[in-house]
Amino acid sequence: MTHSRTGNLSGNVCEPTATANALAAVVRGRPRLGLILGSGFGGVARAVTLERSFNYEELKGFPKGRVAGHDGQLLIGKLGDVDVIVLAGRAHFYEGFNLDEVTFPIRVLAAFGLDTVLLTNAAGGISPALRAGDFMILRDHINFMGVNPLRGVVSEGSSGNVEPSRFTDMTEAYDPELRRILRAVARSQRLRVVEGVYLAVSGPSYETPAEIRAFGRLGASAVGMSTVAEVIVARQCGLRVAALSGITNLAAGRAGPGVRLSHEEVLAQAHSREVVATQLVAEFARRWNLLV
Repeated sequence: MTHSRTGNLSGNVCEPTATANALAAVVRGRPRLGLILGSGFGGVARAVTLERSFNYEELKGFPKGRVAGHDGQLLIGKLGDVDVIVLAGRAHFYEGFNLDEVTFPIRVLAAFGLDTVLLTNAAGGISPALRAGDFMILRDHINFMGVNPLRGVVSEGSSGNVEPSRFTDMTEAYDPELRRILRAVARSQRLRVVEGVYLAVSGPSYETPAEIRAFGRLGASAVGMSTVAEVIVARQCGLRVAALSGITNLAAGRAGPGVRLSHEEVLAQAHSREVVATQLVAEFARRWNLLV
């Protein structure tokens, strides 16, 4: 990652539009593609040629998580020849943040003027078609977190001036054209990639084998503890959405009796695939840029 200046925009910023305007005032470019990096996708941040970078603590309203593998930086620059905003790391519901806090950065990206986001995460494989090291393109999701981010007072929309509807349609939450690009990239790079349904739980404990069996019967292909709330808010704000899971392990009970799950092993598997994950995301950005 080519380093550049950092800046402090905390001030009294407390609304998404104000934060977005503060960012726009100090950067030259106007990216339209946002990348949200989960565990195993940190190499993307290091591949960005920076214009500006900000720690989340410098952006009032941005939650700063404390989970290993989530740096907590907003980066503005180029991935190859494509102007991007990168959220390197996210805060999680299981850390104690509420979903308004978790999804605040998505509202900032929308207010900044982005029209497309690619979200990434690490997930456990439920489907027999998945194994550790695969990638999964999200075609749909199941919200099993027990709460919806649109609950309560209607939050600011992408413009800050128009009140968005809380009754957001989720029929095609994951844009078909963006999924097609991801499939084509995966084929060109000869990666094992399937499309599937991501089920989000609140965490932080891993699921029991009985829960995994139940989730499989519900139609879930993989399970994780993020992404869904951000996708819901992104769609409320009118953003086009794609999402990609790095399958770091087989979910509880899938790998056989006595096989235990640990966060350390999940991170190790995620990091082992960072190079190919970076190549996949960079090529997605390049092909997306040809279409807009």
